[in-house]
Amino acid sequence: MLSRTVKVSNVTNLSDARYCAGMGVEMLGFSIDEDSPNYISPKKFEDICSWLAGVNLVAETAQTDPQAIINALSSYPVHSVQVETPGMLHYLRSELNLPLILRISADLYDADEIDSICSRYDGEVSYFLLESDNETTLTEAWMQVLENLTAEYPVLVGFGLDNETMVSELTERFPNVGIALRGSEEIRPGYKDFGSMMDILEALEEQ
Repeated sequence: MLSRTVKVSNVTNLSDARYCAGMGVEMLGFSIDEDSPNYISPKKFEDICSWLAGVNLVAETAQTDPQAIINALSSYPVHSVQVETPGMLHYLRSELNLPLILRISADLYDADEIDSICSRYDGEVSYFLLESDNETTLTEAWMQVLENLTAEYPVLVGFGLDNETMVSELTERFPNVGIALRGSEEIRPGYKDFGSMMDILEALEEQ
């Protein structure tokens, strides 16, 4: 049992999926975008998920066309959908009747903009996911931003989590924060080095 809500994105193999589910990870994310390096075909999604139980399956997409997302989801029986375009949220919520996660890039927005986005779309989503593709670190300035955000909104932090020490500091400081990690490729089929993911999940286990 984990002490915080955890989402693992970019799951591409059964090793990650089964390990994370066994550790009590609440949400597993799968890219449904064919142009993504982490794309999971409907068949592979079905094969992986047939081994799983009790985990929230999330379709992850960067598509900006809501109808294209709806069409793609017909092949993915998921529990939640993660998008990156805030303007689609209301429409998708009404059409899909599924919980939505909004991914917000910490590389593209400053603190005031993120707070404004969260305030505007708070009623439309189940979580705001803050991630970085540029390996942004959790500076003290970011910690002050997160202090305000996590007190007001359901936030998953997915950047700056290089080790279990950083994760422990984050969760001790912000009792409501969720954690977001990313899956990685297998070394070979059935063989996986879980590395820092293992250390972080073990640090989040309730004693």
